[in-house]
Amino acid sequence: MPNIRATAHWLAETPFRPSWIRTPGRMQNTFGNECFCDELATAAGVDPVEFRVRNLKDPRGVELLERLVKLADWRPRVQRAAQSGDVVTGRGMAYIKYELVRTYVGAVADVEVDKRTGKVTVKKFYVAHDCGQIINPDGLRNQIEGNVVQTVSRTLIEELKFNRSTVTSRDWETYPILRFPDVPDVAIDLIDRPDQRPWGAGEPTAAIVPSAIANAMFDATGVRFRSVPFTPDKVLAGLRAV
Repeated sequence: MPNIRATAHWLAETPFRPSWIRTPGRMQNTFGNECFCDELATAAGVDPVEFRVRNLKDPRGVELLERLVKLADWRPRVQRAAQSGDVVTGRGMAYIKYELVRTYVGAVADVEVDKRTGKVTVKKFYVAHDCGQIINPDGLRNQIEGNVVQTVSRTLIEELKFNRSTVTSRDWETYPILRFPDVPDVAIDLIDRPDQRPWGAGEPTAAIVPSAIANAMFDATGVRFRSVPFTPDKVLAGLRAV
């Protein structure tokens, strides 16, 4: 494919007050990378995990995916036949070596899509995590769970809205977040490497949540959704466009 030059023009001042959020930039790049990787696997007729393992030269990455397969009881799959019924289910996976230099994470998402309402529910997340030497296993699990819950919320319902003059999503009514009934179960496999330097865990898992969900939605519906948040209106529009 042809080369593309991308240029960013940074502004010293903007009309909106900026603030950092978890995984800035990495989440967007990983969404594009891992959803496209899933599309390539589907086009090749190869299971998504097998497709990645075939093309990985990094032993730690391969081991992590093998541990993820065991944790999630992943069964080899290619694109499934259409499911009957109003509520369909799917599984999707994603993988990252964070910033290409540290912390390996693989995840599998189990989702339900209600074709009548467009609501997407993430039922369970499986996470295999290798950040080198583990200093505090309980704290590490808390970080991973926080990554998953916060980013499922961002992926499904959180959306900054504004008009020509100001931000309009200012409260929990206009900027909803995930509530307890919709929080997924999270299963975690920690890979401890005492002989390796410790890396971070505050952001890497968040980077793969949207792509894992999108790939699971494709598995459930046969439709690629490319714009987050995956609100009911967007899901219904995508299903009608098939």
